[in-house]
Amino acid sequence: MSREWGDPLMAMSAVNKAALETWVPRTRVGRMVVEGKITSLKEIFDRNLPLLEPEIVDYLLPDLKYERIDVGLVQKVTDAGRRSRFRVVVVVGNEDGFVGVGSGKARQYLEALNKALRNAKLNIIPVRRGCGSWECRCDEPHSIPFAVKGKSGSVRVILKPAPKGTGLVAGDVAKVVLRLAGIKDVWTETFGETRTTINFAKAVQNALKNTYKFVTPADWLKT
Repeated sequence: MSREWGDPLMAMSAVNKAALETWVPRTRVGRMVVEGKITSLKEIFDRNLPLLEPEIVDYLLPDLKYERIDVGLVQKVTDAGRRSRFRVVVVVGNEDGFVGVGSGKARQYLEALNKALRNAKLNIIPVRRGCGSWECRCDEPHSIPFAVKGKSGSVRVILKPAPKGTGLVAGDVAKVVLRLAGIKDVWTETFGETRTTINFAKAVQNALKNTYKFVTPADWLKT
């Protein structure tokens, strides 16, 4: 995991504030957010509304953080010769139930980083947390409610609930995604080419997304 481009974990409050000052919503959901008709990001997912503007995430999650998990140079051969561009992979999350993974390519590093951040915000998902470990049963949202699987490319990931105090038993890339999602204790099992950073991160995100794939007793009580 490359870390030669500055601090790996950064809060985006200053960046978000500057962007929101000039933000003019272009979608119906964006206008509903500004008008106060939508007050939380969870409401957007509950109502199955499209998330097409990254400023919506900035507006509803002012405490969003990001961490860059990979940066490298990619080359493309053209008639004019080889073109080199930066490829940046980042993870965004509020450490409280929301996480996103995104990548961006550009000639300049900062432009690639901004593209990756925008992509990650548009790919953000809610994460269901709980305590599904039979060894714990504390009813606190420190882990996941049940075992889930995720896949991206050749990488497959299995996340299993762990008792409190276990920590994140996972690879470095998975730890970043899980930590920014607000997961504190979990066991993981991985298969495939986990050295491919973006596939590993997306597989973990896909597994976290599947925490909302199943209906739990708590969901029946809400209805």
